[in-house]
Amino acid sequence: MTEQQRTSDEAVLTRIGQARMLLHGGDREEARNRLGVLWQQLGPDGDPLHRCTLAHYLADTQDDPDTELAWDLRALSAADGLEDGRLAAHDSAAALRALYPSLHLNLAADYAKLSRPDAARAHLERARAASEALDDDRYGRGVRAAIEHLDRRLREG
Repeated sequence: MTEQQRTSDEAVLTRIGQARMLLHGGDREEARNRLGVLWQQLGPDGDPLHRCTLAHYLADTQDDPDTELAWDLRALSAADGLEDGRLAAHDSAAALRALYPSLHLNLAADYAKLSRPDAARAHLERARAASEALDDDRYGRGVRAAIEHLDRRLREG
């Protein structure tokens, strides 16, 4: 990766981080607007890692469950489109493996909201299988707990 690419990469990740802070601070609309502008700027041929990250957070800014599902599906599609060379250039292979449980968990939650329990269970099982790649840290324990919580909700119907 060239220095110019690294600088551009850092700028995109900084902008994503700023929007994420807005989202976690409760300003969903402004976060959605900023992430949407960045999504348009990246375009359909933009870096898959950036597209995955953006779509993952854009899903969290949506009010409509169908729209949230569409963004989560885009995030998964972008993650699946990442090439090993791209991951190695960013030392991101481990980060992506850690993201898959969350991507599938979000899809399971989306399908549960949309009263599609079979699809929810299928993604929940994918999340559980992918969670083996998670460390035993706060993030890993949180994702595993969310998987179990959603599993209980689905079993209780």
